[in-house]
Amino acid sequence: MSPKLIISYDGTPNDDDALALGRMLGEAGFDLALAYVRHSREFDHRREELAQHDAEQRLERGVALLNRPNVDRHVAVGASTGESLGRLAAQEGASMVVFGSDYRTSPGHVEPGTSAQFLLDGGRVAVAIASAGVRTRPDARIQSIAVPLAGPTNDVARETARALAGNLGAEVVAPDAQPVDLIVVGSAPGAPEGQIVVGGDVREELTRARSSVLVLAAGTPLTP
Repeated sequence: MSPKLIISYDGTPNDDDALALGRMLGEAGFDLALAYVRHSREFDHRREELAQHDAEQRLERGVALLNRPNVDRHVAVGASTGESLGRLAAQEGASMVVFGSDYRTSPGHVEPGTSAQFLLDGGRVAVAIASAGVRTRPDARIQSIAVPLAGPTNDVARETARALAGNLGAEVVAPDAQPVDLIVVGSAPGAPEGQIVVGGDVREELTRARSSVLVLAAGTPLTP
């Protein structure tokens, strides 16, 4: 079975960016799934039906944009979108959750929203964050990948970058190369195995990034 990535999707423009990044990463050999999180159930039966229908229609719009009719769809229910997606990823055996940037993010920049931040603080699944506006390039591909941070704790990032590049026909470029299509970073030194812990250097890299970013859990490379 191919590894799976889950795209967080609610129909907003920034989540259309997540769709675009998920599509590009999917070319490396990942199976794609879309997920929408409802924050509560309705007590009234009719209102519950309407809320569920709305969630399903949002996902159908995402599937149509992906042009992949067989993509799995998931409607989860939980007060926290990040926590619900982390739980869904564990249930589905997914390797990655893909988010769009925060809705206030300037085009070309990356800014994790609240849900992505939840998984960046101790989550157990890799997190990809799309740069704002990548949705406007429907034919975009990942052709260049950079691993900007040095040190042994970033070995998982270098291994992941090589694996993705090999599957995508992309190139792993110099750490300071600009522009690139994807930046891959690992967790902070001393992070527990299998968890994401974002250190100051990674936060600085997120602030500087002018491309989509993939953040890995400690000791857990992605090798699709």
